[in-house]
Amino acid sequence: MGVFTFVLRKSGAEWKAKQYSGDIEESSTSTYDIQRKLVNAALAADSSGAVRSSFSFVSPSSAVFQVVVGGAVVVGGGVAAAAAPAGGAAPAAAAAAAAPAAEKKEEKAEEEDDDDDDMGLSLFD
Repeated sequence: MGVFTFVLRKSGAEWKAKQYSGDIEESSTSTYDIQRKLVNAALAADSSGAVRSSFSFVSPSSAVFQVVVGGAVVVGGGVAAAAAPAGGAAPAAAAAAAAPAAEKKEEKAEEEDDDDDDMGLSLFD
C-alpha cells in the first residue's frame, strides 16, 4: 500500500504540486488536471491495487491532495473492510458481506423505535 500526499499551490494561473515527502512534482492550469496527473504518477510508483484520493482546499490558492494505492476498501461507512487485491475483486465481495450487516443494523433501529411505546406516554392521549 502506498500513500502519497501532495501540497498544491497556485501561482498566477498555474497550480504546482510537490509531494510532501518524495520527489513527485506536477503542474497544470486546473485542479482537475493536476489531480489526474498526480494519480497517474502515484500509480507509476506503486500499482498494487485500488486507488482512493482526497482533495481539500486550504485556501483559494493552496490545497492538499492525497492518493492511497492498495490497502483496505471500506464499504457502507465502515460496516465491512477487505484487503484490495490487484484484481479489484474485493469491493464486490465486501459489498456482499456488508449487505446482511446493514440489514441487521436496520432491524435493530426498528426494534429501538418500538421501545418508546413502553414509557407510558403517548402523543395521541
